[in-house]
Amino acid sequence: MENVITNSTKKNDVETIWNEVSTRLLLETDESYHPWIRSCYPTGFDGGTFTVITDMPMAVNIIRRSCLKDIRDLFKKVTGKDVNFEISVDKETIAKIKKELAKKPKLKIMTMSPDGVPKTCKTSEANEFVVRMQSTGLNLKYKFNSFVVGDNSRTAFSVAKLVAEHPAEKYNPLFIYGGSGLGKTHLMQAIGQYNIFNKVGKKIKYIKTHDFIDQYINSVLGKDKKEKMTKFRQRFRNIDILLIDDIQFIESTKSFKDELFYIFEVLQQMNKQIVITSDRLPKDIPTLPDRLRTRFEMGIVVDIKPPSFETRKDILKQWANDLRLELKTDVIEYIAQHFDNNVRELEGAFNKVTAIADIENVEIDLEFVKKILMIDTKMKKITIESIAQTVAEYFDVTIENLKSPARAHDISEARKYIIYLAREMTNLSYKDIAEFLNKKHPTMLYSYEKMAEESETNDKVKGIIRELRQAIKCNV
Repeated sequence: MENVITNSTKKNDVETIWNEVSTRLLLETDESYHPWIRSCYPTGFDGGTFTVITDMPMAVNIIRRSCLKDIRDLFKKVTGKDVNFEISVDKETIAKIKKELAKKPKLKIMTMSPDGVPKTCKTSEANEFVVRMQSTGLNLKYKFNSFVVGDNSRTAFSVAKLVAEHPAEKYNPLFIYGGSGLGKTHLMQAIGQYNIFNKVGKKIKYIKTHDFIDQYINSVLGKDKKEKMTKFRQRFRNIDILLIDDIQFIESTKSFKDELFYIFEVLQQMNKQIVITSDRLPKDIPTLPDRLRTRFEMGIVVDIKPPSFETRKDILKQWANDLRLELKTDVIEYIAQHFDNNVRELEGAFNKVTAIADIENVEIDLEFVKKILMIDTKMKKITIESIAQTVAEYFDVTIENLKSPARAHDISEARKYIIYLAREMTNLSYKDIAEFLNKKHPTMLYSYEKMAEESETNDKVKGIIRELRQAIKCNV
């Protein structure tokens, strides 16, 4: 293996640097990326560029697309300077490396303790450390420095950062609400991630509400109920920061809600931090008991709204910068304009475009983006019939109800959303919409203008419009 390292940095130094970077990278990324990361071997560090090789061709695209920024950040932490990172496929050399490693004792690698102190350990111990960190339930790639702040999220971000820096001292509990894919989970997990690496000995637990319920149910079923319930209570009462995601799904038995209340009370009395997310306000969760609702509201409630056009452009620019891509303005604006529901949808479009461009080795221009995303084609498939069907299902009414003279509240509400969405998502005139609904033309104009105003000022209406838009697009 001596001839593999061909630069001014000693081989042992190169291996030590990569062991530290890759170990921390395993902690901070989703498990789905781990096989690709583990496939890499360091080959050199010269002229500010660190090189690794892999025998898995897919690893090159996946790491460049999804892990590059994290890798560069970690190299800067480890070496104290900016480092270029290059990865390439070299199956022959990898085979030689593996053959040599098989003859040697297990490598020792450098890792980091939760308080940021370097620690040398055997590979097996490092894996145990990774497992221990993952036991928190966190995906450690969600960090504050990777969250793009806009007017839609500035307050939520600032409050979350304060909670991370001063857990249980300010804003306890913290309740973050907003639509799906807007960044609630990102901020919540960033609080946990910050404390793992900056607070000594903090015990952190992240859990989704449905998993919370499942664990409770398992503790009260079968044999040894008393022992299992004791373990369940210790698991959630003996921690410093409890992060509960998607509390709107709290639909279990009264006994679970009672247990959650007692856990909340114990943690509050012990001055422990609680963070909760939901897609709606506490008062709008019908299955939430009043005594839990009032406690969720006693700290601070902040919201995240859909990102503005400018913020979506900033997000795309950051992602492009992370991959060292120079996307043209018209490409950024086109993607930002057509993916306005949430950040998750925006990320999906960006990843699709950049991945296919990388695989096909082509330039990302506007024509390429249009071809890959097929937005114009999809938009042509959206009809008033598909809009009406989606809205009817959402409000639990029929198309016949909508076209009838009926003026019941739910039917009238559904009609307003059809009118608004038909004008926004198709090229139909007010006359066309009126004919479909068997209504008069002036009624359509009035309904649209009223909904347009409410879509700017009423959070509930904005949320429903966002959900309906997404459902309509999925159905075409």
